[in-house]
Amino acid sequence: MTRSMTAFASRSGSVGTTAWAWEVRGVNARGLDLRLRLPDGVPGLEALVRPRLTARLGRGSITLSLRLDRQQGGPELVLDPVQLDRVLDTLARIEARALESGLTLAQPNAADVMSVRGVVATAVDDAVDKGLTDALMADLEALIDAFDAMRRGEGAALQGLISGQLDTIVALLDEADTVVEARRDETRASMATALRRVFEDVPEADEPRLMQELALIAVKQDVTEEIDRLRTHVDAARALLAEDAPAGRRLDFLAQEFNRESNTLCSKAQNKALTGVGLALKAAIEQMREQIQNVE
Repeated sequence: MTRSMTAFASRSGSVGTTAWAWEVRGVNARGLDLRLRLPDGVPGLEALVRPRLTARLGRGSITLSLRLDRQQGGPELVLDPVQLDRVLDTLARIEARALESGLTLAQPNAADVMSVRGVVATAVDDAVDKGLTDALMADLEALIDAFDAMRRGEGAALQGLISGQLDTIVALLDEADTVVEARRDETRASMATALRRVFEDVPEADEPRLMQELALIAVKQDVTEEIDRLRTHVDAARALLAEDAPAGRRLDFLAQEFNRESNTLCSKAQNKALTGVGLALKAAIEQMREQIQNVE
């Protein structure tokens, strides 16, 4: 099953006097890039969350955020006297240095001091804290399930689009085969005409050497190998789309191979109709590559 890297999911819940809201968003990325926005007050939460995400997600830029709302009646605020002394001492030194420079600073109030990290903390009730952590982690699993379900849904739509573009490529390759077959007689006739002109103008020309040169020209204009390789790439792409494992990187590499073969076909075409088919192939391959960029 193909998965998309673009998805969104959210969940909310509560336990005791604490409510929470999870949100997770995913966009395209070359690898797995996790950005966690977790609040203070739940010790060890990041160490629990990160492995859960890496175990379920293979690729994408993932932003996970958690918002906690502790209602009235929640944990008691506790003053850390050691940290308070550090903050007050630092403020005194800042004020003294400012006075030496002829500056007068506004005096901070109690709320300013309290806002400094570590001065005031919440009293930790181990039983309540563990209950909140357990509830958050259980809800995280449900969040990841919902996120993965959206990635699968978006991936199914991507798979349909890419399969349709592969069908278009196959149809263009069939058209290229038809043009090549029609061009073969035209090429043979033009070479025969050129050969007659050479012998008319230069009777002493080396016939074996001329035939060898014409054979080389014919080989350089032959695009059968490019068409066969493109058909092989189509089969490989369909096989990758059918896999359950993440295949985005391999599909992206395969798209580059598609483009390389179509470039070679266009350069060897030497025919208006075949060049037109080659340009249509390049356009179809580019459209497919754009969709592949979203695949996990």
